[in-house]
Parts: sequence; C-alpha cells; structure tokens
Amino acid sequence: MDYSENIIETIGNTPMVKMNKIVSEIDALVLAKYETFNPGNSVKDRMALQMIKDAEDDGRLKPGGIIIEGTSGNTGMGLALVAIVKGYKVICVISDKQSKEKMDILKAVGCEVHVCPTDVAPGDPRSYYSTAKRLAEETPNSWYVNQYDNPSNTKAHYLTTGPEIWKQTDGKVTHFVVGVGTGGTISGVGKYLKEKNPDIKIWGIDTYGSVFKKYHETGIFDDNEIYPYVTEGIGEDILPKNVNFDIIDGFIKVTDKDAAVYTQKLAKEEGMFLGNSAGTAIKGLLQLKENFSKNDVVVVLFHDHGSRYVGKMYNNEWMKSMGYLDC
Repeated sequence: MDYSENIIETIGNTPMVKMNKIVSEIDALVLAKYETFNPGNSVKDRMALQMIKDAEDDGRLKPGGIIIEGTSGNTGMGLALVAIVKGYKVICVISDKQSKEKMDILKAVGCEVHVCPTDVAPGDPRSYYSTAKRLAEETPNSWYVNQYDNPSNTKAHYLTTGPEIWKQTDGKVTHFVVGVGTGGTISGVGKYLKEKNPDIKIWGIDTYGSVFKKYHETGIFDDNEIYPYVTEGIGEDILPKNVNFDIIDGFIKVTDKDAAVYTQKLAKEEGMFLGNSAGTAIKGLLQLKENFSKNDVVVVLFHDHGSRYVGKMYNNEWMKSMGYLDC
C-alpha cells in the first residue's frame, strides 16, 4: 500500500506546470513551480517543517512547547500543521491588512491569533514583529521562530525546492523568478541553482512600499521607500537576514493594482486559482520579458492558494472599491 505516515510527509515534490495564454508574448518556455500542492497550500510548509526540525535538534523547541511567530498567514499555517503532528501549540501574530480568510484558517487549525496594526514602524511595540517577540519573552516554554532571520528558512529551499526545480527542468532552467518577502525561497533556491550553473539568473519581485529593490541597487536603506501597500506576502520594511542580495541578479516592482488584476487573470486565463503574490510574480515576469530569449526556460514560483483571497482579489466589489476594476 502507498501512503504517508502523517500529513507532513506530503510536503514538497510539487508539480511544474507550463504557462500558456498569459505568457503568449514571451518566446521562452515559462514553467510554474506550483506550491499550492503542499498540504498547507503554500510554499511556507517547507520552511516551517525545517525550522521546527532544527529547533528540536538543538533544543530551542522542547516537548510540549509553544511556537510563536509573526506571519502573513501562510507560515502560520505550515507551522500549525507540523505542530499538530508533533504535539506543539502555535500562537500567530498577524497584521490587520491580511485577508480575513487567512485569520480564519489559522484559527481553524487551532492557532491562537493576535492581530496588530499594519501602519506602524517595525520597532513600534504594536507592530506584529514587536508583539511576537514580546509574547515569546512572556510565555514559558516558548520558541520564537523569527522566519525573517532564521537560517533554516533558506536551508529548506536549498535542500528541497532548488533540487526539485533543477531535476524537473533536467538542468535546463535559465531564469528563476519569485516574489520576495522573508527571502528564504529566493536565497535558498538561488544558491542551489547558481552552484549548479552560475549563469542562471535570479530575479526578485518586489512591491511599491518595500525597500528591497532600491537597497539591492544602491546599498541604501531608504525610509522614503516605505509606505503601506495592499499586496500580501511580498516586500518588507526591514532587511531580513534571509535575503541574500548577492544571490539576486535584480529586482522589479509591481503595483498593487497590477498584482490584484493579474491574480484574477491567472484564474480566468490559466485555470490557476492562486494567491495575491502569484499575480505579482506573473506580472513581474511579464515586465521582465526583454530579458528572455527563445531557448530560455523560465521558472516562476507561485506561493499560495486563491482560497485565502476570496474576499479581496477575487471579489469584484472589493476590486472596484480599490479602483482596480474600471467597470
């Protein structure tokens, strides 16, 4: 009989899917690394499992412990699935810009959820970064994950996602394109692929209101780049240690409107019911089209599932209220 011992054994080995209509103006072969096939419906399952394993191994996470993390939703879901199997409790701290669906999903899998304001500085005591740290300091037998600076985040993608992409493309991948948040995916995959072939180009997709693109190009952390944005799961107002800027060949920014519109386009033109960051990623890829040629194999990674955005990017009334639909 062919079965897994538990749900976390199904993490990884996600499919690669050819993009068609939406990339018709690009000569290259465009393939999507489709991470919603993970049990928590996102790429974050991979690093959640690795971070917990490593914390168990070095004693940071003890039996019966409480896992505490600031999350936009997907990491919390991944942590919750692993914690259920291994016997831990999870406390998630989330910002109020995240979709209601994400908050409800976290509660559905047993997480305690704290909601914090988005429009405050990272160092503000009310921010979800500061709140998560404070809760970890106040809670006995707890472990603060800190996905932004935790090296196990990048390690997960170096050990799993990168090798899968290399194998699935038979080593023919020439470009890797992905939205950047904590930086673990782009840095882990990028490191692995560049070790295999230094000529592979690694492109990060950023959003307006985030510091990544300017910092990569100038080395300047510009506070003037920071302002609230709608796009979820991509961009930061901090520099996570997991973002290895030396691995990344370039960044391109995508507007909130384009991210939302292209999230719908993926569903309606490709049958791909994906999250907000996928719309950002595919629009960013289209903006990069001049960098691709006929014989290239371009891999774009799609982070999460559309079910988490039904009340927002897939709701035309919400889209109209935001000015993202003309009629």
